[in-house]
Amino acid sequence: MSEQRQGPVRYGKPDFEYISRMAATPPESDGPIYMVNLMKYRAVADYADSGAPVRSGREADDLYAPTGILRDIGAEVVFVADVERQLLGAAPAWDRIGIVKYPTRRSFLAMQRRPDFQEKHVHKDAGMEQTIVMACTPLPLPRLPEPAPVELADGDRPFVMLHVLKFAEGGVDGMNVYGASAGAAGFELGVRPEAYFAVEGTVLGDGRGWDQVRFNRFPSHAAFEKLRQVPAHQQAQATRQQALADTYAMMLLPTVDRLAAAFPA
Repeated sequence: MSEQRQGPVRYGKPDFEYISRMAATPPESDGPIYMVNLMKYRAVADYADSGAPVRSGREADDLYAPTGILRDIGAEVVFVADVERQLLGAAPAWDRIGIVKYPTRRSFLAMQRRPDFQEKHVHKDAGMEQTIVMACTPLPLPRLPEPAPVELADGDRPFVMLHVLKFAEGGVDGMNVYGASAGAAGFELGVRPEAYFAVEGTVLGDGRGWDQVRFNRFPSHAAFEKLRQVPAHQQAQATRQQALADTYAMMLLPTVDRLAAAFPA
């Protein structure tokens, strides 16, 4: 959360009410928290008049990445992925997704005050056009057998589907109905849940609130296209639409994927 900095934040709005609740969490109630980051980069990093070299927003964010500091406080980058295709959701079109697991909420907040962390913020400020940072806690996953091995066609590869969900009234029940049909069809094709999260609060964003974040692993793009043609999946889409007030759906290509190992069994 480079969100608490000197001067205004250009790439999102801090939710100070939620940040205050995090800070007030009693130590005995604190524990691991996953920060799920949706990132949209500037085409060219904006360093104002600093005289910095011309670089892309993504390159600037790579310079910002505080991996050493995260190790110092016991935090871990568990997932980083490029957005291959955004299927659902209003603008912006997101570029990259990242997840950091922090040992506690307090460790996350304390990191913001470290001088070495604050010095890196110039790169994030220059490179980031917009971001959403959601503080999340794990949800239980369904127990499923390992999928059968898949022989990939030339040019195909596995990917992770990300769903960011805001439920309509009564939408949780609707999503359960949807999962019983469309989800079951996906399981038969080798789709497996990798991580489901409840959104405790949005640290930084655009004013919208979210309820859940779900990551599902697909064995191939071919399996995704087959799933779209399954009648049960097609018929369940109306139920899904009624269950949701807002959503993003994105196909992700991970570059770092330790999410399954970090996620409770």
